Amino acid sequence: MKTILAACSAVLLALPCQAACPQTGVENEKKVELPRSRPEVQGVSPSAILAFVDEANRKIDALHSFMLVRHGHVVAECWWEPYSAKTRHELYSLSKSFTSTAVGLAIAEGKLSLDDPVLKFFPDAAPEKPSNNLKAMRVHDLLRMSTGHQTEPRLYSVQGQTRLTSEQVPWVKTFLAHPVPFKPGTHFLYNTPATYMLSAIVQKATGQTVLDYLRPRLFEPLGIENPTWGTSPQGITLGGYGLNIRTEDIAKFGQLYLQKGQWHGRQLVPAAWIEAATARQTSNGSNPNSDWEQGYGYQFWRARHGAYRGDGAFGQFCIVLPKQDAVIAITSGTRDMQAVLNLVWDKLLPAMSTEPLPADDENNRKLQARLNKLTLPTPKGTKSARCPEGVSGKTYSFPTNEQKLEALGLEFSSEGEPVTLVYQFNGSTPQRIVCGQEEWKKGHAAIGRLADQPAAACGAWTGDGEYTAKICLYETPFVFTLRLHFDEKRLRLDWEPNVGFGAARKVQLIGEQK
Repeated sequence: MKTILAACSAVLLALPCQAACPQTGVENEKKVELPRSRPEVQGVSPSAILAFVDEANRKIDALHSFMLVRHGHVVAECWWEPYSAKTRHELYSLSKSFTSTAVGLAIAEGKLSLDDPVLKFFPDAAPEKPSNNLKAMRVHDLLRMSTGHQTEPRLYSVQGQTRLTSEQVPWVKTFLAHPVPFKPGTHFLYNTPATYMLSAIVQKATGQTVLDYLRPRLFEPLGIENPTWGTSPQGITLGGYGLNIRTEDIAKFGQLYLQKGQWHGRQLVPAAWIEAATARQTSNGSNPNSDWEQGYGYQFWRARHGAYRGDGAFGQFCIVLPKQDAVIAITSGTRDMQAVLNLVWDKLLPAMSTEPLPADDENNRKLQARLNKLTLPTPKGTKSARCPEGVSGKTYSFPTNEQKLEALGLEFSSEGEPVTLVYQFNGSTPQRIVCGQEEWKKGHAAIGRLADQPAAACGAWTGDGEYTAKICLYETPFVFTLRLHFDEKRLRLDWEPNVGFGAARKVQLIGEQK
């Protein structure tokens, strides 16, 4: 195995890597967009794409964006309002594939190798008496999620929002202190902290965070503008999650991999790395119907139908189909990620012909009309619903609760007029957001522990004394549904997120009018 790893590293070092070693003084790339084409020209049936979108609305009802690239051309693209082409989206674990790319580039530059022991980079953070298994853990093991751990080291909460370790205890040290009961390379465990360690290793080896390291080597050549990526308390790019980019940026990343690392005549990423990263490096199951049991590469999942992908929680996908010369980028907010992939295999895969198709003006017009009018569902008002008196401008206070919601109220002038939702969390300044009437109205919102960020809201009177509002944090997968039931001086609030880590649950709070 060591001989194989050394040979692979040697091949990577020998390959040309024009963008991996950027020249000083070179101006940033101009804005880069993928070319557009009618689907028939690239051998894709427009009626099949329409069927995919319609079925997604019926069965999943949670897609935020979709882009299909065939033969290097975008043949279909759409966003469900309030999501849009211009806004970034949280990628969650799809970020891992970008961290993997940084590792490949650092290997190509001779900064590190697949066979480097993890402890080599962090001698000061190692346990006093490291176990033999920890000493045997290599970069290769981190990449393929075969660290030898039985459980993930807990560096942070499952939401990635609250640190579980003190700022005085570096995340790297916490990782290295975690038991390693299995020999590295023998036991697959999906392990986000392992990706964080890859990020920390790149930073140690190059002197730059993964975000800064990738800017001139990947993001700028691809025209990925203003990517954002969170860091740990120690200033290390999170690696396993936290990258925010646009839908077309996801598609361009997939297209780069489909093209074996070439982009406009430049070899941005060594082809040997892409072959290794997207190959089956470890086994992770045997269910032929599961796209999570087809093998795992270097921070990429193998998939059915000869495909591979990067993916993230709640349905963030970069799907590469080499046999079809196609890339599919999807963002969404769903718990059933397999359902999204099933829809791709059932509706889109059979729609790709090896030859251009005859012009289909009628279905192409239908497709474009549908793609231009997509929106996430909004509450539908009831004409007979009565707007209760004595509610507008009143504040309802809640007892201490897990959501940290202290107060909530509505402001409106009369029935049929826009409603402003006014709420307050955990002693903060009261927040206000206007709810569009059966349409999304954009503003800002801070909800619970989530920081103030772009948001959109909509609402309607859905019954006597009942107002239903939705708040979408449209740079994330999260949509919150609030059902307000007014009864004299009391408010019953049913609060439900569309997705979340852990069991989904609706919360009911009872508030009293001040």
